[in-house]
Amino acid sequence: MISDSKYKCGYIAIIGRPNMGKSTLLNRILEVKLSITSRKPQTTRHQILGVKTTEDAQYIYVDTPGIHSGGKKAINRYMNKAASSVIHDVDVVLFLVQAMSWTEEDQLVLDKLEHVDVPVLLVVNKVDKLEDRNQLLPFLQEVSAKYNFSNIIPLSAKKGDNVAELEKEVLALIPENPAFFEEEQYTDRSVRFLVAEIIREKLVRELGKELPYQTTVEIEQYKESEKITEIHARILVETKGQKVIVIGSKGARLKNIGTKARKDIEKLLGQKVFLQLWVKVKSGWSDDESSLRSLGYDSE
Repeated sequence: MISDSKYKCGYIAIIGRPNMGKSTLLNRILEVKLSITSRKPQTTRHQILGVKTTEDAQYIYVDTPGIHSGGKKAINRYMNKAASSVIHDVDVVLFLVQAMSWTEEDQLVLDKLEHVDVPVLLVVNKVDKLEDRNQLLPFLQEVSAKYNFSNIIPLSAKKGDNVAELEKEVLALIPENPAFFEEEQYTDRSVRFLVAEIIREKLVRELGKELPYQTTVEIEQYKESEKITEIHARILVETKGQKVIVIGSKGARLKNIGTKARKDIEKLLGQKVFLQLWVKVKSGWSDDESSLRSLGYDSE
């Protein structure tokens, strides 16, 4: 039930270099799996809104791709633009870094915050990996001198440690507004998008280091009925050799990806799913602007 008395609602950007746990943090806050995760950097490719509604406030989190250097393809430029553009259109920025680690890419993100005129909370993630928490204090003192942060919150997105404290800090910073989304809505993304992302997550996890970033997923057919949802999806790769890798010996790898994806899609939809996957070679899709647009990589 949404209260009308001094209700708060605001947009909160989650930014940082790749593999900092941005998507894990969003999923933890929402208590639902919205953004896909893996141990591989640059798993997130799009801005994704995650909406959390309570009696007192509506939090609209914007999960972003990791800001990174070195990538020269069009898809790398797209991801950096998607992440960088959001910081000027929100009420609060959460800047995620890893405990005991500050890199050139962290500095790249910080440089983008120089002209931001909204509060920035530094979120120091993965503190659960520290053997001695006393090591953390000198690191916090060091990073606090780099920018006028509103506050610094050490936490573990994976285990949930101190996430509630972060949410309290965010509540204090977002403005008074009526709710922008319906109470039951938790994202702005379509079910088809979420289904494609689930398939891509299983693909990324299954392939490990074998196939870096030359894959994407396109939903070709999505047909709902009372008893079952029928989904046909194709996995795009850039070379015939990559196609062989994705399919695996006698189709075993593709079958495994499909089985794992179907189980998660059934959880999302709450009903049985028939999922058919196939692999197609589309040479150079990740470095072609028109191909990216046709695949849904529009400028946000």
